[in-house]
Amino acid sequence: MAKLTSKNFVAAVEAEFRHFFSQFLHNESIGGIILLICTVISLLCANIPQLGALHEIWGKSAGISVGNFSLSMSIGHWINDGLMAIFFFVVGLEIKREMLVGELSSFKHASLPIFAAIGGMIVPALLYTLFNADGDFSHGWGIPMATDIAFAIGVLSLLGKRVPLGLKVFLTALAIVDDLGAIVVLAVFYPSHALHFDMLLYALAVVLILYFFNRNKVNNMLFYIIPGIALWFLILKSGIHATIAGVILAMTIPSRTVINEVKFMVRVRYLLEKFKNASNSEVEVLANPRQQHIIHRIDKHVQEINPLLHKFETMLHPWVTFVIMPIFALANSGVEISFGLFTHDVLPIAEGIFFGLLLGKPIGIFLFSLIAVKTGVAKLPSGTKWKQVFALGIIAGIGFTMSIFIDSLAFSDMHLVNVGKAAILGTSFMAAVFGLGAMLLTCKKIEN
Repeated sequence: MAKLTSKNFVAAVEAEFRHFFSQFLHNESIGGIILLICTVISLLCANIPQLGALHEIWGKSAGISVGNFSLSMSIGHWINDGLMAIFFFVVGLEIKREMLVGELSSFKHASLPIFAAIGGMIVPALLYTLFNADGDFSHGWGIPMATDIAFAIGVLSLLGKRVPLGLKVFLTALAIVDDLGAIVVLAVFYPSHALHFDMLLYALAVVLILYFFNRNKVNNMLFYIIPGIALWFLILKSGIHATIAGVILAMTIPSRTVINEVKFMVRVRYLLEKFKNASNSEVEVLANPRQQHIIHRIDKHVQEINPLLHKFETMLHPWVTFVIMPIFALANSGVEISFGLFTHDVLPIAEGIFFGLLLGKPIGIFLFSLIAVKTGVAKLPSGTKWKQVFALGIIAGIGFTMSIFIDSLAFSDMHLVNVGKAAILGTSFMAAVFGLGAMLLTCKKIEN
């Protein structure tokens, strides 16, 4: 048995901490918990007078000025138009990856989640319209269409191995298609102001430049970040919601590697052999110039085999999960709860959101999945039962992030926005509780 020294103990503790931190950063359920905590804080700030200053900070103006150029918006708008563009960029990267090599890479794999997501968007929108067809609130039909992927997967992960793997993959793919649908709805039906086609033409020119970089295998992040910022500004001024710039930028990020797998393996094996021959047991690697040079060359090849799409996704995912989404929740979840909030005249908004998310989602997902399977277009994931699909649909009724986002664009009257927020938060909570209960009843416990 090896002797335990203080040095070995410290190294073991450091390794364990790194492993824990890595797991933490990539744990969807933890991200959902943090999002929930920020939502509660935001609600407290909106309803406790002593904390009112924290709630009002989002309305304060902030801007940047360089020479004759200046851009000023409220902090809330910087979050919703700026930070959320990064969120949509990461969503776009995930969609592109899934379409290239994931669950959406072939019609066979993609057909069921596509049909389910379409049903999960159409039926909630129809139910909302049923309550608001003749009123002034019909523009909010897009609110109950969205599924919050972080919360939905977080709730599902609470059941651990009890949930079949195929069902988890199905929910992830469904939520990604749902995000894509929400992005299209956002771009087409919820412009931020009147369209300016000159800005759209300039934006198109930037996209062509980004496409040129992609086709010529430009793999430097700066060549996409700088034009990406310009694209965001032009989309912001064009009238289409600025967050769409994030999705467009994601579609231009290279997914190919600079060198292929065979070249990478041959070159790294050769360099590892050189590294071994250059070793000197009497000195540290830091003091061995030859080994340092070899490490630099290995690192260069590692960068070449790692697609830029994966680099961006890996770098930004923790920021989105633990910084951007919590800030969004803090800025947008605060609604003053009072008995006068749901007055008779605005009740249809709450009813449309409630029935759209809690009933429309599971019914739409279940019916369209059933149609796809019965017509032979798709098949259920292995080990999955129909009652589990319906239970999954209830969990998909957790709207939250995207629903709140669309709610803020659907209405100009802040009272109506707050009614929508309150309905989204209450219904999403119920969808999480009922969905978790339905999953517990439909998924058998796996015996160890």
